[in-house]
Amino acid sequence: MTATKTKTMTIEPVDATLGAVVTNIELANLDAQSWAELYAAFLTYGVLVFPEQHLTEQEQGDFARRFGQPEKLSPKQRGASVPISNRKADGSVAKPDEYQFQILRGNEGWHTDSTYMPLASKVAMLSAEVLPPADGETEFADMRAAWDALAPAQQQQLETLSAFHSLYYSQEQAGYHHATDNGYGLHDKGAPLRPLIKTHPETNRKSIYTGRHAYGIPGMDAQASKELLEDLLARACQSPRVYTHRWQVGDTVVWDNRCLMHRARPYDTNYPRVLRGTRIAGDPASEIAPTLPDPRATAL
Repeated sequence: MTATKTKTMTIEPVDATLGAVVTNIELANLDAQSWAELYAAFLTYGVLVFPEQHLTEQEQGDFARRFGQPEKLSPKQRGASVPISNRKADGSVAKPDEYQFQILRGNEGWHTDSTYMPLASKVAMLSAEVLPPADGETEFADMRAAWDALAPAQQQQLETLSAFHSLYYSQEQAGYHHATDNGYGLHDKGAPLRPLIKTHPETNRKSIYTGRHAYGIPGMDAQASKELLEDLLARACQSPRVYTHRWQVGDTVVWDNRCLMHRARPYDTNYPRVLRGTRIAGDPASEIAPTLPDPRATAL
């Protein structure tokens, strides 16, 4: 695709099946026409990159609310966003035996935000504030194109399947065990059961809807379910369906959780990395899921 230019912005697609870089625009000063053009591009590309925005917390919150109601990711959260960071309140960096470190390491697996909650997220965004000297990218994978690449017989099979989603499960697979109410997502509301194939509520495009939180396909034994989900994920998240974002301070990135997956990439955790994150709650009509008891949920 070629770049789209308007009086106020340039939208330049990246070299992948998803993603575009948007320049010549100030997210803190969007008029109605610019917002309409941005939202149309968001639905088309799935992830939009806005360099050199340097949004304040208030400005990020105002931009986020254009997409819907922000989720509350922390009991201490007052605004629309929270730090996604290995830097602690005293300025030191989190250590491997600390919850903050372990959640961030878990996020290095491919996932969609909040699928382990009864109401999943529909949109998420990050703004870069402090970065390590190297690495620490964020990657995005186009699950629409991954669906399109499947053989018709496999599409037909997958459309009949669902899987449970649990943050307890995904963190255990990464080698970490957490108590109930130790943090966002570690709840006693049960494990949501979500279809493996999702139809986007606005574009009607189908996509693979799984990720590291998914497990336990009903009708399969645990090992067969795990092998199918891991194979599906590995084959889906491949070029040209992956965009790697190399952060610069001041970047803001927004993506559609209803059709993409993403993951953090490793970096030297002796250095702080601070991104400011906002998640937008999904529309109940399309993002809520029934839950069954999660045996991993335990009392503190």
